[in-house]
Amino acid sequence: MQPFTIHSKDFQPNTSIPIRHTCSGVDESPALTWNEPPPGTESFTLICDDPDAPRAEPWVHWVIFRIPANVRGLPQNVAKHEELPDGSRQGKNDFGKVGYGGPCPPVGHGPHRYFFRLYALDTLPDLAAGCTKAELLAAIDDHILAETQLVGTFERA
Repeated sequence: MQPFTIHSKDFQPNTSIPIRHTCSGVDESPALTWNEPPPGTESFTLICDDPDAPRAEPWVHWVIFRIPANVRGLPQNVAKHEELPDGSRQGKNDFGKVGYGGPCPPVGHGPHRYFFRLYALDTLPDLAAGCTKAELLAAIDDHILAETQLVGTFERA
């Protein structure tokens, strides 16, 4: 079985995230795809955060969970709704909004790294839309079958 991996047609690993996916552009989520997960996968969770934010905790940009097990990606510009037609739910980011909030580091702060972490779970997390990253991580703690990540960078001049 191949390793569980995540990719984007919008940027390569460890390269700059295009402006359209940041606060300097239209702030739409990038397209993401992943391969076959481990047997027993019931759902996926994706969390995007910035560990280089000038504060103690990483800045949370996106929390999306209950992604159905038969899904192998997210399209570009996922709607910023609490619940999506396929049953996926979105949590609250650190901008105080539901859905994706793109990279927006302080001007002149240097490049930041953005980790898109995908988790294959053996459960369907029973959390309401609008939950936080911390609440979601606590709920999935003992249910992670596999984890993969894609890292992009961004710097505001």
